[in-house]
Amino acid sequence: MFRFFSKISSKKKHIAIITLVFIIAILFEALQQIFYIKRFNLAQNIQFFDILKSQSYKWFIWVVLSSILIWYTKQKSSQKNNNYFLYGAVILGLVFLSVIIISIIQFSISNDTFSWILLFDEYVTFFTFQKAPIYTLGYIAIAIIMHFYFTNEALQIKVEGLSELKKTNANLYKKLSKYNDDNTRVLNIKIGNKRKIIPVIDIYWIEADDYCVKVHTNKNNSYTMRSSLKALNDKLSNNFLRVHRKAIVNMDVVKELNMSSTPKLVLNNNIEISVSKSNLKLVKSFIG
Repeated sequence: MFRFFSKISSKKKHIAIITLVFIIAILFEALQQIFYIKRFNLAQNIQFFDILKSQSYKWFIWVVLSSILIWYTKQKSSQKNNNYFLYGAVILGLVFLSVIIISIIQFSISNDTFSWILLFDEYVTFFTFQKAPIYTLGYIAIAIIMHFYFTNEALQIKVEGLSELKKTNANLYKKLSKYNDDNTRVLNIKIGNKRKIIPVIDIYWIEADDYCVKVHTNKNNSYTMRSSLKALNDKLSNNFLRVHRKAIVNMDVVKELNMSSTPKLVLNNNIEISVSKSNLKLVKSFIG
């Protein structure tokens, strides 16, 4: 049985639960009325199914009119600002309409001579006190449940749309990454109140300087930048190698690897950069 219920969709489960609640409400009200009739001897030869039939058609009218409230809630749930006074006006209007319809039907099946005064003084007044409170609570419950249902439905649609957008962007990024990469193309260095934009291709090497770095360019200019070698090494393209704990070199401007007692890289501008023993293998591999 539990497997059977697990296969039922969430929407069908909610419909089944609401239907069951309505059936229980109708049965309860019918049993309540039959109890009062017999307890206080209000009428003779009244059967339970007669009361049940009477209650069923009244609740059926309530359910039919609730479709107006469901439609109204669906229209308003898509709006950011909901006017709860309008919700209250719609609910009270539906309650009043339900009472009027029930009163007219009940009056038409009675043996009384039609009279507007009798209709409102007797039937409308009676059913207002009998049905209006429970009908109002029922409509309020439907408005709240349907508001959250339609709001959740709208959110799910947005989530699906965002999911599709994410997939589209991921596929686009995958295609573009074949022709591009995430490496930075320029360094943005603050100098006083200005910003100096240095193209990466103009950088010869980068030197660690305490909590900063010095960026040396092909024009023999040096700029101090608030960063670390590790952070820059992660941003720069593959032709930049960490050759020493204090230096990153643009291997495109290296003209020679000097394997003297202390290995050094000689740049195009004849600057020599020491290569640590731990990074020598990486440098040889790159040159090779």
